[in-house]
Amino acid sequence: MTTSSNPAPSPAIDVAGVRFAYDDTVAVDDVSFSVPSGEILGFLGPNGAGKSTTIKMLTGQLNPDAGTIEILGMNMPGQRETIQARLGVCFEEKNLYLSMTGGENLVFFAKLFGIRDFTPEPLMERVGLSARLDDRVSEYSKGMRQRLMMARALINTPDVLLLDEPTNGLDPVSAIGIRDLIRGEADRGAAVVLTTHDMHEADTLSDRVAFINQGTILTIDTPDNLKLAHGQRSVRIRTRDGDGVDELVIPLDGAGAGDRIKDAVSAEGLMTIHTEEATLEDIFVEYAGRGLAG
Repeated sequence: MTTSSNPAPSPAIDVAGVRFAYDDTVAVDDVSFSVPSGEILGFLGPNGAGKSTTIKMLTGQLNPDAGTIEILGMNMPGQRETIQARLGVCFEEKNLYLSMTGGENLVFFAKLFGIRDFTPEPLMERVGLSARLDDRVSEYSKGMRQRLMMARALINTPDVLLLDEPTNGLDPVSAIGIRDLIRGEADRGAAVVLTTHDMHEADTLSDRVAFINQGTILTIDTPDNLKLAHGQRSVRIRTRDGDGVDELVIPLDGAGAGDRIKDAVSAEGLMTIHTEEATLEDIFVEYAGRGLAG
């Protein structure tokens, strides 16, 4: 008796060998990646690396010069309108209607999706703008407009969420709120692609990160795997020595690390102890030879 297993589900986003050039300047070159439903893929790279161009091809704003893009099993740009109805998009550029209130903006875009009897209050509350529902967007700060853009991206309960620098311009508290919102959308089952040059954001939010530089993907992996593969884990211990401070760094992968740590923390004058590992920016520099701000 033979048994058959169900085939693995197709990824929500499947990009193969995509290329795009602005005249003679190649912005994206032979880029391939896939994103299953429920995953957050962070595109990490400096300005001009090809992140935003990739997002614009995924949304159908730009057509690739070569390669293929499939979203939810459909070809982009061949089935652009059907795909776009199931996308949520938040661009770094704020294309909001400033003379309308925040609530009116959401109601207007809900009508574009064919959503009737839409109530903006729940989404405004999710992004911390319920108190500004009836204020004109022209009176919003940059950070408030970014949060309204995020709310607009969720109007149609999207299956795929494409976010270009989603926390740019936000204060730390607002940024944490938006990251929680993005994680909640992935937990709901949305496939999420976000671009960022913020190492902390990519590390804390992404299930996997793609390093992109000069239009080429250098590597794709989980943040933990990249740090374990390329960084040296260590413990930094600081102890007080009279009026001074002694600092000891013990590599965790070295011989006798456990005994050395035990001896160090047993000493008098222990001040602090914490583990250290390579950051994603350290690893990006190793791959690309340049920093994320470059």
